[in-house]
Amino acid sequence: MTLLQRLIEQAKKPSGIVGSLMLRIMNKAHSGMNTWLMRHEVIKDGDTVLDIGCGGGSTLRFLSQMNPSGKIYGIDFSEQSVHESIKTNETDVANGKVIVTQASVSDIPHDDKFFDTITAFQTHYFWPDLANDVIEVFRVLKYGGKFIIISEVYKINYHMKAYKTKPEIKQLFESVGFQTVTIRENTQKGWLCITGIK
Repeated sequence: MTLLQRLIEQAKKPSGIVGSLMLRIMNKAHSGMNTWLMRHEVIKDGDTVLDIGCGGGSTLRFLSQMNPSGKIYGIDFSEQSVHESIKTNETDVANGKVIVTQASVSDIPHDDKFFDTITAFQTHYFWPDLANDVIEVFRVLKYGGKFIIISEVYKINYHMKAYKTKPEIKQLFESVGFQTVTIRENTQKGWLCITGIK
């Protein structure tokens, strides 16, 4: 395995010292995207929110600050990520506002129609089966709820063979049952925000 392949694996499923460093880098890298989310995608106070692939936990902290009365859940299939997310959100975890679980997007451990909003920052291109995993996200989302993917365009282009283009991802969301699909691009930063409303 080449060094590049190892780093990609660490981004996908962080572990050990290198994984811990990778999670800190991700926390820093996602801060601008978090601000962009706040400008364009309003999460209502009191919402029950899930972040898929919560990584180092900075997005969970941001979502908690945006949503003081709500409950924030995070899932990640990396044990290291779960540990780091809990550490980053120590106070909110202790008081029960933030709940972090080791789990896969392919089998989200929650009931149907449980969440008001679901986010995925820079993770969907690592999902085991995007088409089926979007169906699983749809299952746990309430009617009228939002599913928001934010990612860097170059990472989508690099990691993905299918669902790379805006029309492809829009068609996928609509085929699953999302009533409204909006795609925004920050061309200056090279970021893409895909929002599906159930």
